[in-house]
Amino acid sequence: MKVNIYYGGRGIIDDPTIYVINKMQEILEELHVKVERFNLYELKNSIATLPQTLKDADGIIMATTVEWYGIGGYMQQFLDACWLYGDKEKISRIYMCPVVMSTTYGEREAKLNLTTAWEILGGLPCSGICGYIENTISLEMNPQYTTIIEKKVENIYRTISQKISSFPASNQAVKQKVSMSQATDLTPQETEQLSHYVSDDSYVQRQKEDLQELGSLFRDMLNNEGADSETEFVGDFRKVFKPQAGFAAEYAIYIKEKKNPLLISVIGPNADCRYGTAASVDVEIHMDRNTMEDIVHGRMTFQRAFMSGAMKNKGDFKIMRTLDQIFAFESR
Repeated sequence: MKVNIYYGGRGIIDDPTIYVINKMQEILEELHVKVERFNLYELKNSIATLPQTLKDADGIIMATTVEWYGIGGYMQQFLDACWLYGDKEKISRIYMCPVVMSTTYGEREAKLNLTTAWEILGGLPCSGICGYIENTISLEMNPQYTTIIEKKVENIYRTISQKISSFPASNQAVKQKVSMSQATDLTPQETEQLSHYVSDDSYVQRQKEDLQELGSLFRDMLNNEGADSETEFVGDFRKVFKPQAGFAAEYAIYIKEKKNPLLISVIGPNADCRYGTAASVDVEIHMDRNTMEDIVHGRMTFQRAFMSGAMKNKGDFKIMRTLDQIFAFESR
């Protein structure tokens, strides 16, 4: 039989949890149980890989100390890693005993949190130990406390060796529901490899830099596409132009994704459309590329775009309204 101990406290000298798990380890070894201990504060850079250590364990002890509130960051990280990278099939056969000592209020809630988390992971819970200890000396000097620990360890040993069953918990239903939305196509071996990558800070940093570089590359490509496409929409305006006798106007349409505005110069029967800059125009229009596409495909008019707020206009409003008359786009 093998039992792993995962200690999630800070490792301070007078931590009562350390005394308890030392005593538990001593008793288990007397019962010829192989015990391996993992101090999470020493392994904080590789916690993501620790679910792999569950593979050859028959039971585990999750031990932590409530110093102000909750089970602490290291233990929470370990539980997160079990959820993300642990072999759920293997976890379903592992018994877990929670051990929570508190120097403040909240040891019972923390113990319940550990039990609930392990049940949601699919594991098998054992009766645990929790208590409020004002100072470690009172714990060490009280023989009754030692007896309680001994009896608890004997119960854990009996539960694991006899593989005692327990009634199913509603947490299992929660696990099944949540797992449906979190399912991945990774095998346990691939998930294990992923945990190695996650724990490698240099690898994660490289991935972040690569993603930033790719994002910058695609952003530049999009910007260049918008800036260099100096003919987009020009042909659309020329095709549908309907001149009005005696009408003349200068328009500048600023499309958000393009570097230069689309300039439209109408003088009687002639219309000139091009991208460039102009010193002065009668109407200045601002919109994004999607709105312009809706207009040239007949899904929206200039007037409707203005009324809906998708287009902003500066200049002579009457001349702006004429756009829908001289450029009558039809639905495609």
